[in-house]
Amino acid sequence: MANSEAAKAELENVNHPGTSRLVDAAMYEAMKRALLAVLPRQAPGLTVAELQHRVLAHLPEDLYPGGAKAGWWTKALQLDLEAKGIVGRTKTTPLRLHRLR
Repeated sequence: MANSEAAKAELENVNHPGTSRLVDAAMYEAMKRALLAVLPRQAPGLTVAELQHRVLAHLPEDLYPGGAKAGWWTKALQLDLEAKGIVGRTKTTPLRLHRLR
């Protein structure tokens, strides 16, 4: 399958309601699984830096070789899952994240 024909997933952003963009579905799903595997179900949760560090062990090497692009995908999925009501934030400094469901 050509790269332009690869499966796509809709990526939302809690900071820009009503807008979305299409991204690679395999990378989206892999990062979503990794995020949900490491995020605690209760507040206060993890900082973004802690989250970015912990997801690395859960990412497939074929999609994220050596953790490549994991930082962007972690932040993108954090904002997407917040927009979808799956992840919540504790408004502390630094910001902390946890699972809502």
